[in-house]
Amino acid sequence: MLRRLAVLLATVTLTAGCGIEVKADAIPVPFSVAPTPSASAGVPEYVCTAAYKILTDGAVHLAGFVSGSGDSAEQGIRDTFTGMAAQVTAEAERTTDAELKQALGTVAADLTAGAKQADPRAYVDGGFATVGQKLDAAC
Repeated sequence: MLRRLAVLLATVTLTAGCGIEVKADAIPVPFSVAPTPSASAGVPEYVCTAAYKILTDGAVHLAGFVSGSGDSAEQGIRDTFTGMAAQVTAEAERTTDAELKQALGTVAADLTAGAKQADPRAYVDGGFATVGQKLDAAC
């Protein structure tokens, strides 16, 4: 506790009276991977953003299971792939763009196949690394 207080006090002492000036054009424009408002659901740009977000969030979720071991970690990997496939399928149902719908179907089928493999960890290092590229032509 005393150590934390000392670090905090040192930081405050060093920054007291100091100002840092940053030009507005030196800061990059923030990027959000959040899908556009729900009123845009079904629009290809929305669906693409949502699909990429599903894959990104799924990868983050997988990290906890990949570092683990045993049956529960393996089941967590399977459940994550299955959940991602269901979410991608739901996005496919929202769009009327045939090419995008087909690409999303391919991604969902790939994720489902990965979940059903005897060793789903092999899919993490294999097909999952490039599954998002199946959307690139449509998005």
